[in-house]
Amino acid sequence: MEENKDLNRIKVMLAEKKRTNKWLAEQLGVNPATVSKWCTNSSQPSLDMLGKIAEALKVDYTELVRIKRNYGEKELQQQV
Repeated sequence: MEENKDLNRIKVMLAEKKRTNKWLAEQLGVNPATVSKWCTNSSQPSLDMLGKIAEALKVDYTELVRIKRNYGEKELQQQV
């Protein structure tokens, strides 16, 4: 089974916006440990929370997610 590594880019966006995990936790009213788990991709925020994160960081939610499309040849043939 493929490992779900780096599904979100929250850590990257926080760095780009020069914001901290603690700041984001305060904006969202969540525990800083929760934000830390999102930043390390050990857990993922809900879609609703992803929208709130995007609002707090003033970015489109699509900038917070990483979509990896790595289909095998057989899977591609089935989709066509």
